[in-house]
Amino acid sequence: MSTNKRRALIIISSTNRLPLVEPEDVGSISTGFFLVEMAQVLKEFETDYEFDFATPDGKRPQLNINGMGLAMHSAEEMGERIVALGTQQSDPSFDVEEFRQRNADLVARREQEVQLLERHMGRMSVSELLPASEPELAAYRPELVRRLDVQPQRTWHSLKDLVQRHRDASDAFTFADYDFIHAPGGHAPMVDFLNNPWLGETLHVARENGVTISLICHAPVGVTSTQQRIDAAGHAYQVADNPFLAATISVVPKEGEEMALSYGYVHIPGKTVRLSYFVDEAIKEAGFTVSFSLDPETAYEPSVRLLTGNGPAAVDMQTAELRRILTDSPAAH
Repeated sequence: MSTNKRRALIIISSTNRLPLVEPEDVGSISTGFFLVEMAQVLKEFETDYEFDFATPDGKRPQLNINGMGLAMHSAEEMGERIVALGTQQSDPSFDVEEFRQRNADLVARREQEVQLLERHMGRMSVSELLPASEPELAAYRPELVRRLDVQPQRTWHSLKDLVQRHRDASDAFTFADYDFIHAPGGHAPMVDFLNNPWLGETLHVARENGVTISLICHAPVGVTSTQQRIDAAGHAYQVADNPFLAATISVVPKEGEEMALSYGYVHIPGKTVRLSYFVDEAIKEAGFTVSFSLDPETAYEPSVRLLTGNGPAAVDMQTAELRRILTDSPAAH
C-alpha cells in the first residue's frame, strides 16, 4: 500500500558477540545494539516517515540488555543518574519495584521505546546478562524476552542487496528515495561496521544521492569503511580521495570505554577486561578528525551530510539536530 510518507533507512549491527583480548579464558561477551540510540529517532519521525531496516549481512540484530538500564534513558542527565542509580542498586536492601517507582520517568520512557521496537522491528533476540549487569535488568530481561518472542518476524535487508538493487535499472529501489540513514551503537558495530566495504559503498552511494547520514555512539566507527568501495564486479577497492575525511567525528571516547571496562557492565569482576581496539583511536588512525569529549555532543559536516554523536546521552540532541538538518536543507530528491 502506497503512502505519502517520506522514507528512511535504519542500519543496525547484527553482531551478537564482542571479542575480548583479555581475559583470554573468556574470549567474547554477549552484545548487541542500544535501543535508546534508535528509539528517539523512530519516535520523532514515525508520523511522517516509513522505515526500512538493514544489517550489514541481512541477519537479525540482537538487542543489548545493558542498553536498557534505566539511566541509559535519561538523555543528557545520564552521567549523574548512572552514579545515583548505581548507588541505589548496590544497597543491600535493594528492591526492584521500589527502585522503579523512584525512577518512574525513566521506566515510562523505556516502556515507550520498547513499544516503538515492537511496532517497527518485530521479533528480536536479547543479549545475555553479563556479570556486571544491573540487578534491575536481571529482573527485567525475562519480561522483555517474552514480549519480543511473540512479535512477528520481519525481513532484514543486507547492505549488499540494497546496493545491488540500487544499481539494477529494472528495480524501482533507489537510495535517492531515502531522506536519511540512522545507525545506533552499542558495542556491536565494533565488529561489522569496521572497514566493511559494503558499508563503505552504502555510505558513499547515500552521499551521492543527498541522503543525510546519522551515526551515534560506536556506530561512527563505520566511517572507517568509507576508505573502501565496491566495483561493478563486486570487488572492494580503496578510495583514493575520500570526501568523508572532511568530517569531524563525535564518537564514544576512550575514557568512557575505559570506565565501562573498569566499572560498567562490560567489567568482569576480578579480571582485567581489554577490547581489541578503541573506536575513537581507530577513526583517528583512518585519517579523520575526532572530537574527544565526555560531555554529550554532536558534530555535523554539511559537505557529506554526516551527523555523528558520542553516545546515548546525546541521542535527544542528535535527533533534534537531524530534524533541523532535514528541515533547513532537505535532500535534493
